[in-house]
Amino acid sequence: MLGDVTRVRILDVLSRDEHCVGDIADRLGLSESAVSHHLRALRQMRLVEARKNGRQVFYSLDAHVASLFRHGLDHVQKANE
Repeated sequence: MLGDVTRVRILDVLSRDEHCVGDIADRLGLSESAVSHHLRALRQMRLVEARKNGRQVFYSLDAHVASLFRHGLDHVQKANE
């Protein structure tokens, strides 16, 4: 699941705060359709949570997943120094 660069970029955005599909797409320069496709896969793996607010859906990371993601990112960055 984390072998896809776009999914890792989405997780990076969501590790900071919750966002709707449009916000994620704008931040990453992707189409909303592409972001939705990746979010569906991430939700199926239970890496991403969704919260509805009216017609909009906001996505976030579970605290445990966010912690694991940050630790993994730190590890990779230190290995590349």
